[in-house]
Amino acid sequence: MTTPHQAATGATVVYTDGACAGNPGPGGWAWAVSGGRYASGAAALSTNQRMEIQAALEAVTTLDGRVDVVSDSTYVVNCFRDRWWVGWLARGWTNSQKKPVANRDLWEPLIAAYRADPSRIRFRWVKGHSGDVMNDLVDRLAVEAAATQRGRQGEGTPADLGGPDRPGRTNRRW
Repeated sequence: MTTPHQAATGATVVYTDGACAGNPGPGGWAWAVSGGRYASGAAALSTNQRMEIQAALEAVTTLDGRVDVVSDSTYVVNCFRDRWWVGWLARGWTNSQKKPVANRDLWEPLIAAYRADPSRIRFRWVKGHSGDVMNDLVDRLAVEAAATQRGRQGEGTPADLGGPDRPGRTNRRW
């Protein structure tokens, strides 16, 4: 029998998210395991895409064993689902338009972690702001980190979190 935070494959299911006030602007990232650990962090000047990658990177480098990363970022999920990274490496870290890959400093360690054991890490997409409890939790943690420029870590669900961001707004809720 699997626990709520464990996939049928025995992997730990971790939700990740990033947030940014402005793009670029103060950013925050977060990851959480249902009923388990969570962590968040901040960057003074970042972009939403950077924070999405940072959240996944922090999760896969912190958690041991097999990990199912669940993200509302198609940027992160599609990189692995569609194997964008294979082309980036083959072209010397340039994209299909022959331009340097954006956020390479974050992609490199995430891709290296994946390549070290491709069976250890799986990426899945979840629709953001759709009522998924865990996606909403990491959204709230990332928004808080971006707004306060402070991260946190712990177990379970923090009782003192504000609400999630409001999609479609450039300035988010703060």
